[in-house]
This record gives sequence, structure tokens and C-alpha cells, in this order.
Amino acid sequence: MVNTGLIVLIIIVVLALILVKKSLIIIPQSETKIVERLGKYYATLQPGINLIIPFIDRAKDIVTLNRGRYVYSNTIDLREQVYDFDKQNVITKDNIQMQINALLYFQIVDPFKAAYEISNLPNAIEKLTQTTLRNIIGELELDQTLTSRDTINTKLRAVLDDATDKWGVKVNRVELQDITPPSSVLNAMEKQMQAERNKRAQILTSEGEKAAEILSSEGEKTAMINRAEAAKQQAILTAEGEAQARIRKAEAEAIAIEKITEAVGKSSNPANYLLAQKYITMMEELAKGNTTKTVYLPYEATNLMGSIGGIKDLFKAE
Repeated sequence: MVNTGLIVLIIIVVLALILVKKSLIIIPQSETKIVERLGKYYATLQPGINLIIPFIDRAKDIVTLNRGRYVYSNTIDLREQVYDFDKQNVITKDNIQMQINALLYFQIVDPFKAAYEISNLPNAIEKLTQTTLRNIIGELELDQTLTSRDTINTKLRAVLDDATDKWGVKVNRVELQDITPPSSVLNAMEKQMQAERNKRAQILTSEGEKAAEILSSEGEKTAMINRAEAAKQQAILTAEGEAQARIRKAEAEAIAIEKITEAVGKSSNPANYLLAQKYITMMEELAKGNTTKTVYLPYEATNLMGSIGGIKDLFKAE
């Protein structure tokens, strides 16, 4: 009798422990569960200890993505999640087929909508991302697709965020990971880039040669200007020197005439004296030469002879 009572007590304790365990649900931080009571939504559990009625209340199972596989779980992760989608084929506006894969960062902000508004949330997000990406790429040409990643990311995030709002999901950002054109397109692009590099190199070379020729011509121009300025200054200095020499010579002749005037007196013309002196010098040069020359005496030869006589008288007086 005692053993039977003890067994019953143990069974009651075990059932009580099982009942308590079924009644208590501990929710970690950043997670939640949807509880249904008799098949109807009852509550969204908060992090911490929560009480439910065993066998009446039940946590709803939803589809989640775990290591690339769809699994059922009654726990909803409220943290930001990332989906790495496999490469998919897309066609650009200019009919170029390429492969693109994307990273999607999203967060469940309304567990009720995530549980009841969509049956398979990860699959729905993946398919929506693929179709939206195809639509966006189909509006762009190849060059725009390769150079406008930020634009594509922004458009894709805006469309996905708006479409997933009714599912209680917030799309934070979308990143295109790889864009892989066909090998033929890659070869053509490589040749085009090489041609562009050669073109830029030729342009730079021609511009350098042009700049060198300009600098050389400017240098020659400057040298010519400097030489012309030097020749001009030299001509000016030469002309000024000749002018100064003539002035000095004229001044010397004027002084000589004054001296001759003082020496011969006012009765005799100094000009005749100078002419006579030049005549004597000319006769000396003729006497030194061996050739026969004809000498023409001026009309006023008598005055000239008189001047020579005056010179003779002047020397005698001295």
C-alpha cells in the first residue's frame, strides 16, 4: 500500500513538473514566438519568462532559412538577417545575358504579419528579389549595368521594401555581389579598354609633342626678339657713337678754325687756309703714287694759290 502511494505521488510530481515545463516558455532576447490558443492567434511572446496553458496554447511554426535550407521553426528571429541568393541569369536592355547574385539584408519588424500574411517568407523574398532584379536590369544597357551598381541597389531596395511591408519585413539594404557578362562580351570589353588606353596614350603623346613644339617656338620667338632688341640697341648705340664722333670732330674743326683765325688774322679767310692745307695733302698723296693722274684745278685757283702763299707767310712769321 505504501509503495503504491509513493508511486502515485511520484507520478503526480512528474506530471506537475511536465505541466510547469509546458506552462513556462523562456524567450531569448531578439526572438519571439506566436502563440495560438485552440488554433486562433492569442499572443506574441516577449523576451523573458512567459506563461501559457499547456495543450491549449501552441507556438505556431513558420518557415525559416537555415544554412540554405527551408525548415520549420516556432521561433522568429527579430535580428537583421542576410540572404545570399545564387547567381541568376538576367538580360539587359541591349539583349546581353549575364549572371548576377545579390545579398539581401532584411529584418522582421512585425511577427504577426510574417506568420500570417505569407506562408513561406524566405522563398517569397527570394523570388521577389529575383523578379525585381530582372525587371531593373532589363531597363538598363550593359554599360549602365556595370557602372550603376549603387543605382541598381537603391532601386531594388526601394521596391523590395515597399513590397515586403505587408509581410512585416523591413529591407535595410541590397548589395549586388557579382556581375558576370559572357566570355565573348568580356573579351570585347577587354579589347575596347585596351583600345581606349592606346588612344589615351596617343593623345597624351601628341599633346606632349604639341606642348614641346609650342615651347620651342616660343623660345625661338623670344630669342629672335632678344636678338632684334640687341641689334636695335647696338644700332642705336653705334648711331649715337657716330653722332658723338661727328659732333666732337665738328667741335674740333671749329676750335681749329678759331685757332687759325687767330693765327692768320682777320685779313685772310680761314676757309681758304683749310682748302689750301687739304690741297697740299692731296698733292703729297699724288706724289707718292706711281700712276699717271689728271688733276683739275678749281676755277678759283688764284685764291687757292693765294692761300698757299698765306701759309708760307705764316710759317715765315713764326
